[in-house]
Amino acid sequence: MGRLRTFGGSVVDDANAANGNDAIVVSIDYGRAAAFGPGRGDRPALPTVRGRARVGRRGARRVIRQGRQRLRASDRSPSVPPTCGGGVGGMASSESTASSSGQSTQVDEATVRKAVGAAAMGNLVEWFDYGIYSYVAVIIATQFFPGGDPKSNLPLTFALFMVAYLVRPLGGTILGPLGDRIGRKRVLALTIVVMSAASFVIGFLPTFQMVGWLAPSLLVVARLVQGFATGGEYGGAAAFIAEYAPDRKRGFYCSFLEFGTTGGFVLAAGMVTTLQFALPPEAMSAWGWRIPFLIAGPLGLVGLYLRSKLEDTPAFQQLEQEAHIAESPLKELLTHHWRPVLQCMGLVLFYNVAVYAVLFYMPSYLQVTLKLPETEALLYVLAMMLLIMFVIVPVGSLSDRIGRKPLILASAIGFIVLSYPAFLLLGQGTVGSTVGGLVILGLLLVMLLGTMSATLPALFETEVRYGGFSIGYNFSTSLFGGTAPFMMSLLVEEMGSVTLPGVYIAVATVISFASVLMLRESARRPLPGAKANVMSPHVAPA
Repeated sequence: MGRLRTFGGSVVDDANAANGNDAIVVSIDYGRAAAFGPGRGDRPALPTVRGRARVGRRGARRVIRQGRQRLRASDRSPSVPPTCGGGVGGMASSESTASSSGQSTQVDEATVRKAVGAAAMGNLVEWFDYGIYSYVAVIIATQFFPGGDPKSNLPLTFALFMVAYLVRPLGGTILGPLGDRIGRKRVLALTIVVMSAASFVIGFLPTFQMVGWLAPSLLVVARLVQGFATGGEYGGAAAFIAEYAPDRKRGFYCSFLEFGTTGGFVLAAGMVTTLQFALPPEAMSAWGWRIPFLIAGPLGLVGLYLRSKLEDTPAFQQLEQEAHIAESPLKELLTHHWRPVLQCMGLVLFYNVAVYAVLFYMPSYLQVTLKLPETEALLYVLAMMLLIMFVIVPVGSLSDRIGRKPLILASAIGFIVLSYPAFLLLGQGTVGSTVGGLVILGLLLVMLLGTMSATLPALFETEVRYGGFSIGYNFSTSLFGGTAPFMMSLLVEEMGSVTLPGVYIAVATVISFASVLMLRESARRPLPGAKANVMSPHVAPA
């Protein structure tokens, strides 16, 4: 590698300077390294090169090697853009502009709000479909399987739901790194179109009485297509908002992503409840259940329109400007960034077990296991989700002030201690006990919903954020989250205990607890590999 000289937290490549080139300076900061080379003559400044540097000198070698490659490339290509000036990635001043110091990016509040709305809309479409499937699961059990017994067919219905999670890791593995290579915006436009189209198709599928076993087979195909697209949705949407949001308010803005999650559930619950009030049971079973699936199509078009009106994130445009987009983001991720992927999987394990238990499994649990009337069960869940929606954004804002980790840790401890008592209350069957159990579970869950969408993107460097998040999130969700309703339903059916779902959540949280303890605080700090995001000052009109 040549002669290296270390001083003040930096490593200087003297050998490069001895060969007639500018010295490459590698700055070591919190386990990350950046190499810089100044301009010389008619050659522009060296684009920034970042890499992991777990041990100063040793880690610096790889970064310096990359820096030398960049210098040789800039010698061959005089048109390499400079690192400073002119904004981030040539963005217009109305979108975002680099600060004069070059160390931060100013973001316009109106643009941030548009980015939040566009990203959250896709999440709403995704969870609107999941919510519909959850709230009409009992009908699906009678329409797509033989026998017509909802109780015996319900595990089959949840197993069919679980099938989509077999391809979510594949979708995350393909679409996530693709978003790190061609941009977040393009991939997110694809995912929302495919998700909404698959839901729309489900609304037209024939029943078992019409075509026999072809009916559940077609439903499986639609769910597989939807699951593949969903594998690239959440990670990209979270990265999109996190990379647009100002650092000091990232928790506040990212919480709107999960506001879209609960919004999708509330919209689905409200629509299904309205249909149950408006239609006779026979009409609801015959054709009424199809209406919410058909509405997913127009919702997807609205989301596509919103996303098409935005530029890609300042952080990704910074990568483009610096020519630092990895040739193979997946290889870069698995070679140098596998530790945050594992931590992401650990955090998502208990997070999504709780999400799918409380938001997805709960309506069927109340109806089938506790024998509550359909409309009453949906009203209970709808009230709980409205409570969550009311609290979720303040929780995200709170995480900007006190940190993400304290809230996540408090939620984890709460799920370990209180999950079993909460389901014990639900099992009593009274109005007071049912409300009490749902309030406990809802408040514990909202501490995660308000913080995780800002926490998980901060685990990864910019060049692998979409892929790392998508792969870690979807593998964990596929193994543990998507299987939770099926496993809980099966345990209750086979063992006859109404409290076993609480035990399941508590055990999942214990498994994840090490990942929670190892979590580094990310509130009010720049995302790894990106400049600080600050809100542009409001200028009074002349």
